[in-house]
Amino acid sequence: MTIGDGASYAPEGEARPVVEAGEFRFAVAHLDHGHIYGQANGLIEAGGTLVAAFDADRDRLATFIDRFPLAKPASSFEELLDDPTLQLIASAAIPSERSAIGNRVMQAGKDYFTDKSPFTTLEQLQETRQVQQATGRRYFVYYAERVHNEAAWHAGELIKAGAVGDVLQVLNIAPHRLSATSRPGWFFDKSCYGGILTDIGSHQVEQFLTYAGCKEADINHALVRQNADFPGLEDFGEMSLTGDNGASFYSRVDWYTPDGMPVWGDGRSFILGTSGSLELRKYVDLTRQVPASKIFLTDQQKVEEIDCLGKVGFPFFGQLILDCLNGTEWAMNQEHIFKAAELSMQAQRLADDHG
Repeated sequence: MTIGDGASYAPEGEARPVVEAGEFRFAVAHLDHGHIYGQANGLIEAGGTLVAAFDADRDRLATFIDRFPLAKPASSFEELLDDPTLQLIASAAIPSERSAIGNRVMQAGKDYFTDKSPFTTLEQLQETRQVQQATGRRYFVYYAERVHNEAAWHAGELIKAGAVGDVLQVLNIAPHRLSATSRPGWFFDKSCYGGILTDIGSHQVEQFLTYAGCKEADINHALVRQNADFPGLEDFGEMSLTGDNGASFYSRVDWYTPDGMPVWGDGRSFILGTSGSLELRKYVDLTRQVPASKIFLTDQQKVEEIDCLGKVGFPFFGQLILDCLNGTEWAMNQEHIFKAAELSMQAQRLADDHG
């Protein structure tokens, strides 16, 4: 796991299989983003069996198979679509292509697990919603800043248990390291990634909906900034939302992690409740611990530091596998998945309209 570069950040945890070997077979395809390594790690640790991989770039495919040697190289994407033994295909394609790829996967009778952001336009979202409803298959999204972070996951469990009462506000700060020289060309093309609020922002909206228990929200404010050196890249964004239960949300996303930072981004969340608060230090506890995954809980009786690193694990992936096998919605329901993407794109559209 490389903690200094978000593009290659692929958390590894303790194996906690929820199925027997071979019971849940999956493949990967379109490996344009390094997040595919995290997606594969999570599924394998939960008991999934990775059997095949495809990418049109043979060097990129070979690099992936070096890391996961049990995966056999497929000669085409169609080979995976036609394999009746596969339950799911995972992908980290160029963002603007993720919707169409997922539609093909679901129409082939398989569930789909895509990197975020799952869409770059509201039109793509509407089309995929229709395909998902027509096929009855699942369109899962790797909202990794919650589902593949132990502090972020455990915070949700604490909130559900009533640790801070009713959530009044969620504040997310999500800086990222640009690492411009290692980025592919599509990274700097807004038509490919959809804008910074569509991309990184989808993580943040998903966390808000989860922590605050919202099903819908209104966009109050949205703003983006263009990078001076790369005109197609938005390097700063912010948005404010109000949930359907009155909860408030603010998020700042950016590509300004300085070189002196030992991790790719000092991501934090601050959650205010009616009887307490949580601060999440997701990747680093500055000057004290690297890497880190911590929660600072304040309630009516105490202040407590909760170290989550290596202790909570990543239950999302096991829940995803069981949802695929049992037809349940334990990991994340479809409307929640689509709503997080929809709201982030609506915020992006508002920012774009304001120039």
